[in-house]
Amino acid sequence: MRALKETHARLSQVGIAGFDRIEHMANPRTPQKFGDLEPSAWPGERLGLPNEGQFSIGRVGRRVGAIIIDWVAALMITMLIPVSGSAEGFVTGAIFAVMQIIFIPTIGGSVGHRAMGMRVIKLGGGWVGVWRPAVRTLLLMLILPVIVWDSDQRGFHDKIAGTVLVRA
Repeated sequence: MRALKETHARLSQVGIAGFDRIEHMANPRTPQKFGDLEPSAWPGERLGLPNEGQFSIGRVGRRVGAIIIDWVAALMITMLIPVSGSAEGFVTGAIFAVMQIIFIPTIGGSVGHRAMGMRVIKLGGGWVGVWRPAVRTLLLMLILPVIVWDSDQRGFHDKIAGTVLVRA
């Protein structure tokens, strides 16, 4: 224990970044695992997002509206393609996925997102890129990650992709 205190004192004297992690690990009041975190006062609080207005988390009603718009658009495009039977469902899903992967990095969200006043952003800022929408869409197509949310109302698909759906 004495060696730990001496190391801490030396690191703090020379200003080594990260020395405070020693204190952080020793403080029993600091959350040590996910279940120890306090719930957010509003969705997005822990992400540094506002409670309402621009850049606040896109709420459930807007999300449901957006996915309905996107799915109807994919269905309408499918109707233009001569397919039938079980292939029709596959083609609709593929069109839906392609729309997500193309429109999220180019216009900031799918057609439904934009129509409902939302956009997909990368946590930490910057361009969302192509791989994030691809991963997000792949998980979205599995449905289960969409219904598993945290207290910030981020679906598992957004957490894995490092994205968040916010009001534009």
